[in-house]
Amino acid sequence: MTFTVIIVLLFAGLFTGMLLSTEIGRRVGMRTIRRNPDGLAKGIGPVESAVFGLLGLIIAFTFAGAESRFEHRRQLITEEANAIGTAYLRMDLLPLDIRPEMKDLFRRYLDTRVAVYRNVEDEAGTQAIFNKSVALQAEIWQKSVKACERPEVPKHAGILALASLNSMIDITTTRATATIDHPPLVILLLFFALSLISSLLVGYNMSVNQRRHWLHPVAFAAIVSLTVFVILDIEFPRRGFVRVDRADKPLLELRQSMQREVLK
Repeated sequence: MTFTVIIVLLFAGLFTGMLLSTEIGRRVGMRTIRRNPDGLAKGIGPVESAVFGLLGLIIAFTFAGAESRFEHRRQLITEEANAIGTAYLRMDLLPLDIRPEMKDLFRRYLDTRVAVYRNVEDEAGTQAIFNKSVALQAEIWQKSVKACERPEVPKHAGILALASLNSMIDITTTRATATIDHPPLVILLLFFALSLISSLLVGYNMSVNQRRHWLHPVAFAAIVSLTVFVILDIEFPRRGFVRVDRADKPLLELRQSMQREVLK
């Protein structure tokens, strides 16, 4: 089952659950009215305000967090492109005879870095590509260290080359960590629970009407469910409708510039 199907089912489930909660609340309210001549319970306004206020707070918290992580992931792509580009240029500080081999390794490495996030739903394929990029990292590092140990390579040149390689390697760990950085599951469960409780209270308050009025309950359920859908979609920007793929442009442009250098 794809991620898109899962979040669509979650949207439909929450929407349906909220409508059912509204109906349950309405029936509870109508039974209360029949049994109690004073009508619905009085003085529950502060409780309702607290529940709806907490729901609004959770929505704001989760949406702001998802948007912040989305932008952070986009920024990391640019940072990785800069790190790889800098390290690639500093290969010119190494001995002339090793430069072609090193730059070819860089081109292959960049290809794996672009491909590793291209189809994340294929976990086995993604892991295989990631392992290949790690192996290329190790090969680039080992060959660079050996080249910097040559007596004809100035010490400061070796320091610059290895420092840029270190930054290039570090950013891969940072990006991998960012892909699994999500809010705790308990936040999502609390979101669902508050949504259902809020719908229950909506139905309870609407029980004073003899006829059902579906506009407000349906609108409320649709808005909250759609908000959950969007938040989850933003949280996983390589899987759903909201995509971060366009942010790969710096990496693709860097790869094109490397290819143009080969064709010269």
